[in-house]
Amino acid sequence: MEPIYLALILFTLWTLGLGVTLITYRSVQVLLGKKKSNEFPAGIQHGSDFNWRLNRAHLNSLENLPLFVAVVFLTVSLGKVNEFVNQAGFVILGARVLQSLTHLIGTNVLAVNIRFTFYMIQIVTYIVLLIQLF
Repeated sequence: MEPIYLALILFTLWTLGLGVTLITYRSVQVLLGKKKSNEFPAGIQHGSDFNWRLNRAHLNSLENLPLFVAVVFLTVSLGKVNEFVNQAGFVILGARVLQSLTHLIGTNVLAVNIRFTFYMIQIVTYIVLLIQLF
């Protein structure tokens, strides 16, 4: 298996793991009677700060997963998989995981700047991968 496929599998598992963690957190709140199941409105900050950061980290990963899938699909379809592509997949994965973890830790200025840096690493890597397709 090409390493880029493993990076894609791990990115997908990371996104799924964030979603399962969010569902578990919310389920515990409902089961303990602290929240009703309809007290988690989409797109509106609700619950604890951690709950909202977890929600956003999950959505950020979910929003970026199709981009990773598209880049992997195009790279493989065009026969452009090489060592650089395989390493770039893990750069994207690592930056995504670190961005999510930073998001979960906090929202002070330093955390936001670090999170932005990890996001920019992903964006630049995607751009480089797409340029190398030509």
